Amino acid sequence: MRHHAGPPSARSKSVQDDWQAWLPEEKLSIFQKHSQQLESDYSMLSVSLNEAIELRDSGHRLKALQAVWVTPDLCWRLSDQLEALLQSLVEHARHHGTVPNTSPLDPGNFLGARGQRAARFSGILSRFVLTHRLQFLQKLDTLQDMVNGISQDFSASAEILGEGTAIHPPALWKTIDANHYDLNTCLRESIVVLKSFLLAMPDEQLLSFQKTTNAQSLAAHVKSRDRQRSIRHTHRRMSPIAGE
Repeated sequence: MRHHAGPPSARSKSVQDDWQAWLPEEKLSIFQKHSQQLESDYSMLSVSLNEAIELRDSGHRLKALQAVWVTPDLCWRLSDQLEALLQSLVEHARHHGTVPNTSPLDPGNFLGARGQRAARFSGILSRFVLTHRLQFLQKLDTLQDMVNGISQDFSASAEILGEGTAIHPPALWKTIDANHYDLNTCLRESIVVLKSFLLAMPDEQLLSFQKTTNAQSLAAHVKSRDRQRSIRHTHRRMSPIAGE
């Protein structure tokens, strides 16, 4: 869906209304910057994973293992930046009191047990949380936990496959596929949350929000770089069967 700048509108009544609403030019620029970067990171992960799956399905087992070996780095690159954005929303909301429209997570939008369980619990908890502010913060906290947990499951499964040490590879491929799907769901939820948040945010807070997002994004980049160095060091001591 395209998002265009336009005249400011009155506060929407729902998340669905927010998604259809106009964004002023400066807010549109912020929205596009973050959503396009996350989409780019997700696309790199998806392309690599799809290549691995196609190689597996066409009978090229060793090449499939080589292809899946690189996906954990791409998964963490996406999840680190996604968590950084969510943390930026948390920090800004707590400091400035920004409260956008929010809606509970739907367990039906997740394939894995982890995502379904977290979404179900989040929905139950939201019924007992009286204020919109706490409902919003609780949803952000749930999304952050889900992104981190899903990425851990994805990476662990992909690394075992890439090493060629899997006892039951089909189960790991299934886990990777479900985690990829659920990470995409978390991404879509976060982009929708960002749109509602920007609509609710007063214009005079935009500079402060940008400083927060820039700091969080830089920290996420450093974390991803350090993790990649650690993984490369480990990989130099381990030759995956796919490379033999």
